Amino acid sequence: MDPNAAAPARPLDDIMIAMDVVDTLRHDKRILERELNDDARRAELIDRLRELYRSQGIEVPDSILEEGVRALEEKRFVYSPPDGSLEVRLARLYVTRDRWKPWVFGTAFLAFAALSTWYLLYERPRAAEQAAITQELEQDLPKKLTALSAQIAKESASEAVVKEAREIAESAASAAAAGQLAYAREGAQRLTALLDEIRREFDIRIVNRPGEITGLWRVPKVNPKQRNYYLVVEATDASGQPVGRQILNEETGKRDVVTRWAVRVPKSAFDEIQADKLDDGIIQKAVIGRKKRGEREISWIMEVSGGALTKW
Repeated sequence: MDPNAAAPARPLDDIMIAMDVVDTLRHDKRILERELNDDARRAELIDRLRELYRSQGIEVPDSILEEGVRALEEKRFVYSPPDGSLEVRLARLYVTRDRWKPWVFGTAFLAFAALSTWYLLYERPRAAEQAAITQELEQDLPKKLTALSAQIAKESASEAVVKEAREIAESAASAAAAGQLAYAREGAQRLTALLDEIRREFDIRIVNRPGEITGLWRVPKVNPKQRNYYLVVEATDASGQPVGRQILNEETGKRDVVTRWAVRVPKSAFDEIQADKLDDGIIQKAVIGRKKRGEREISWIMEVSGGALTKW
C-alpha cells in the first residue's frame, strides 16, 4: 500500500458525534476539572459519556468518544480569533463596510461642504482683496503718484508747489513699496487735492447783501485793549457760484470748510470799506483778492493781516 496515498475520508457522522462530545464536555466544566486529571478518571469519563449517549438511544463507539476527548484536549474544535494584524483589520473593515460607509461618506460630504463654503465666503474674497491690494501697491498707486506729480509740475506756476508735490509723491511711493497702503493712499489724496486747488479760479468778494453784515471787530483775549477788524468775504467762481474753502479760525485753532468767512484787515482798510458802503450803500471795490489758475495762494488786492474767523 502506497504510504503517500491519501487517507480515506472519515464518515461525517463520526465527526459530528466527536464535535458533540466536545460540546458536551465544554458545557460541563465540573466534569472536565474532575475527570481529566489522570488516565483512570479519563477512562471513567469515557464510560460516563457512553452511558449518557445510550440513555438518549445513541450508540457511540469508544473510538469516537476517545476522539472527542482528545479533540477537546487539543482544542481542535475551538474557535481562536485571529490576531490584530493589519490584514485582519482591513478584512474586518471590508466586512463591516455597510455600517461605516454612510457615516464616512456623510462626514466627508459635510467636511467638503464646510470647506467649500469657507472658501467661497472667506478665503476667495480675502485672496481677491489681497490681490487687488498688491496690484494697487505695486502698480496702480505708483503710476497715479507719478502722473499726479507730473501734472502738477505742468500746470503749476509755483516752484514751491512743484517741489511740495514731488516730495509728497516720493514719500507716498516709498510707503507703497513698504506695503503701507494707508500712507500711500493718503499721499495720492493730497496730490489730488493739490491739483484741484491749483486748477481753481475764484474771486474773494466782500459780502454786501441786505440783512448781512459787511464787517465786524473783536477784542482779542490776549490783549483786551486792542481791537481786531474783519471784513466778511466769500469766494465765488466765474459763474458767481460759491466756492468752499478750508479756513483756519484763529480764535478756535480749528479748520472749517466754509463758503463765507471773515478776513482780518488793518483798521485803515476796514474804515475805507465802511466809508465806501456808507456813501451810497454799494461797495465799489468789492473784490479784494483773486485766486488764479496754476497758483495756490490768493493774490490780495487789499492789505490783509492774515487771520480769519469762521464763526462770529
